[in-house]
Amino acid sequence: MTYAEPPLREPDLPRTAKVRPTALRTGWTTGACATAAAKAAVTALVTGVPQPEVEIGLPAGRRVRFPVARCEVTGTPPTRAEVVVVKDAGDDPDVTHGAELTATVHWADVPGLRLAGGPGVGTVTKPGLGLAVGGPAINDTPRRMIGEAVAEVVDLGEVGVHVVISVPRGEIMARKTTNRRLGILGGISILGTTGVVRPFSTASWRASVVQAVHVMAAQGERTVVLCTGGRTERAARALLPDLPEVCFVEVGDFTGAAVTAAVGDAMTGVVFVGMAGKLAKLAAGVLMTHYTRSTVDLSLLGAVTADAGGDPALVAAVTEANTGRHAYELWEAAGLLGPAGDLLCQRVRDVLRRFAGPTVTVDVAMVDFAGARVVASSGRWPR
Repeated sequence: MTYAEPPLREPDLPRTAKVRPTALRTGWTTGACATAAAKAAVTALVTGVPQPEVEIGLPAGRRVRFPVARCEVTGTPPTRAEVVVVKDAGDDPDVTHGAELTATVHWADVPGLRLAGGPGVGTVTKPGLGLAVGGPAINDTPRRMIGEAVAEVVDLGEVGVHVVISVPRGEIMARKTTNRRLGILGGISILGTTGVVRPFSTASWRASVVQAVHVMAAQGERTVVLCTGGRTERAARALLPDLPEVCFVEVGDFTGAAVTAAVGDAMTGVVFVGMAGKLAKLAAGVLMTHYTRSTVDLSLLGAVTADAGGDPALVAAVTEANTGRHAYELWEAAGLLGPAGDLLCQRVRDVLRRFAGPTVTVDVAMVDFAGARVVASSGRWPR
């Protein structure tokens, strides 16, 4: 299949991302807030005492405290508790800012934790999200955080607890997200890989990305490693253990801004480490990948599938996939993840080379969705 170079595009930020040009206040993910609500509710169920605040652990090990907006305990002895924690998204223009993450808990007959989604939490209706179709849209990290937080209060090997996470007005909030297109219906997703919301989508975050490149250059480093988030950064550090910490920059959506800064600071090498969705956008020539300004080009992934030797049925399935992750899963199931992933990384390398110019070498790696291993690359890291 003939490969035509895509035009290079760096869309402007959405208006809501430009109204706070200086602030960089972090906030909390829906997953962290749901975890706090669940732990406070289980604590109230055990003690019979309403909880004014609660402390939880984040995935990186940090302990943080959350105020409890409402805590109700029912029964003597207690048989039910309900807690509300209000989400503070910091300075990210997040539609779930102010959401009332609610955990309702009661005892279960069987030991262990049973986690369910209530009103305002979306239901998964399509594959490609890493979650069971028909189940609640509560991602893996929040599920693990909730389990660990509840286990700090009760022994789940001896006691059964039923936790329902709900979000009043969550279905209304979801109308301002891409959830319906992804097949998440009826509410928002409970998300977060670190527990912390950094304002990736604000103009100030773009400025901080550029500043990080400048700081690296001032220390005499000449290779910048661009990562889309915490999981990809961990993978990148494992891939390039000899580079100092300052070389690794979390770019979020702002790959173009980071590469422009790197060229301006006379960098000689750019390494990009990402997952399938971001790589698909970059391969299409999109250098600012905010979800409001770009979508995954599934026809491009279909073409990559064909070029990697996929049969017509697989090409059609990838072209009609729900998400970039869904395409990744289809490649993996067909035994084509390596060849197709390599081609995708090569296309991203070509785009970044054109954007950066001839003075900069570019390498690209794709990692799995846990950030645990490199599954494809543009050639520097053979499979």
